Amino acid sequence: MKKSLSVLLAAATTMSMLTGCITIEPAETTASEETQSQASQSTDSPESESEDPAQLSAGTDSPSYTIGIGQYAEHGSLDNCREGFLAGLAEEGITEGENLTVYYENAQADGGTASQIFTNFAARDVDLFCAIATPMAQSAYSVAMKSDIPVIYTAVTDPVAAELANADGSSVGEVTGTSDKLPVEQQLQMIRAILPDAETIGIMYTTSEVNSQTTIEEYKAAAPDYGFTIVESGVSSSADIPLAADNLLSQVDCVTNLTDNTVVASLPVILDKAAALNIPVFGSEIEQVRIGCLASMGLDYIELGKQTGRMAAKVLKGEAKASEMNFEVIEEASFYGNTAVAENLGITLPEDLTANAAELFTEIAQ
Repeated sequence: MKKSLSVLLAAATTMSMLTGCITIEPAETTASEETQSQASQSTDSPESESEDPAQLSAGTDSPSYTIGIGQYAEHGSLDNCREGFLAGLAEEGITEGENLTVYYENAQADGGTASQIFTNFAARDVDLFCAIATPMAQSAYSVAMKSDIPVIYTAVTDPVAAELANADGSSVGEVTGTSDKLPVEQQLQMIRAILPDAETIGIMYTTSEVNSQTTIEEYKAAAPDYGFTIVESGVSSSADIPLAADNLLSQVDCVTNLTDNTVVASLPVILDKAAALNIPVFGSEIEQVRIGCLASMGLDYIELGKQTGRMAAKVLKGEAKASEMNFEVIEEASFYGNTAVAENLGITLPEDLTANAAELFTEIAQ
């Protein structure tokens, strides 16, 4: 056995002289090592196959960073937030694959999973949590309070109601970000312009999402000024949506969406049922209009994400602490319309809206 080992070492030495280096893989992996490897594969979900941060900065003076991005549900607006967030970081010189390692997980609208995601990120000792949507931000901050990891959130409708900010907009701790607060007054003005004879607006929302509850109250307070009555329908999970949609659509002239994660994730179901009854559905942002809502005075979530990424860059670079920055909002809403949906409903979108549209879609995306 010793002689065989000597032969191997001699061969390795010869190869090293010829090639400059040699890698000898271990012949066996212990059971405990195999288990650890499998566990790592099940909990790690990097946005891309990035190198270790220490390797990224090897041989350079520039720092590298590792962040964990947790997203609450899978739908277009939140996906756009994530895309914009990484773009905003890149604008500030923090680029994935160069000096940034990204771990990404989606909670699939499950609160328990959301908490576990950030617990796993904390175990990896990331430099920053990015939380996309209100429930995710609440979970992230709950975990972060036990560590020194700052939280930057986006798509949080009401950070004050979510207990992530004080009434004056200042942070309650090492947590800040951007709000996707809906322009309720502008949305009501738009609906009235498109549907001059409508009287009732239906809104479906998830009872456990604090962001939806606060927006519902704002709608109910403002609707009478535009001659509308709000009919609300609360659901506890996506399984409730088909029956709730049938009931709601039987009582209203149109429906308007919130930035409610559970409802938006099931929007195709609502759109199909509404189309069968020739009832317009208004969106709260561009992606909802793209897939079949009639129109929206909404936000550009890629721009919202970029704004958030720029805030995160300040924290990562040490230019400011999260606790030193008030949460931010996008002040201006834009009109988005879908002329294919309008044609199907027999509706003409007012020229004063279409003339200033941020984007008009001529087909319904599948």
